[in-house]
Amino acid sequence: MRHIFIYVLILALLPAAVGCGSRKDGSPEKKESREAKMLLQGVWTDEETEDIVFKMQGDSVFYTDSTSVPAYFKVIDDTLYIGRMARYHIEKHTDHVLWFKNQTGELIKLIKDDEGEEDFVKPETQILSLTGVLKRDTVVFWNGNRYHLYIAVNPTKYKVSRHTLNEDGLDVENIYYDNIIHLSVFKGSSQIFSSDFRKHQYDKRVPEQILNQSILNNLEYAKTDAEGFHLNASVCIPGDASCYLVEHVISFDGKQKTNLLEY
Repeated sequence: MRHIFIYVLILALLPAAVGCGSRKDGSPEKKESREAKMLLQGVWTDEETEDIVFKMQGDSVFYTDSTSVPAYFKVIDDTLYIGRMARYHIEKHTDHVLWFKNQTGELIKLIKDDEGEEDFVKPETQILSLTGVLKRDTVVFWNGNRYHLYIAVNPTKYKVSRHTLNEDGLDVENIYYDNIIHLSVFKGSSQIFSSDFRKHQYDKRVPEQILNQSILNNLEYAKTDAEGFHLNASVCIPGDASCYLVEHVISFDGKQKTNLLEY
């Protein structure tokens, strides 16, 4: 019985062992080329301008600007993978030559600069904040009453990742700090509304794919009418024209409702 049990156990483990090196479709997982990765080590410059494009060191790509995050890279067959999103078809690769198609289909021709190690200084990655601490006061008179609206836009340490194309048509990742926005509404000396706004409160108004790349950019007073105070919150992708505008209506008794205005 013991031998039968061991035999059954081995049979049960076989599919798992086979699956470890396979894809979901059953084909074997392709391995990266360690030889190609070793050939890519060093500083690479544009063939025409001789400007440094990036440095490859170890498993990482380092760009020349301080806002682009270093990214992991590997080579599988004739494809260069950088980060989680970008892949580039390699047209030519030797000890000192690298040609590949960028994200727009343009052929990028690079040469390795053996003396460029001294010229390249890896910049410390800078996390961007689009808004400094911003405070805004608005006084409104309505039906003989004096109201005071106080808005404070406060940068946080919550990081938002945003992918863009640099001047070489390469996908790079930038990191931004998100904001928390505080709103208080007073009637005379009595506070009738107080709340902090965070971008994830808008997950029912803004698609998840957009929201993940966006920051809560601002909250601006628009108008007052019989419904109450109208304020517009903007949820924006940094460096992009894409913004969702969400209206907050604060009633005179401190109740709140929201409406999607535009995107």
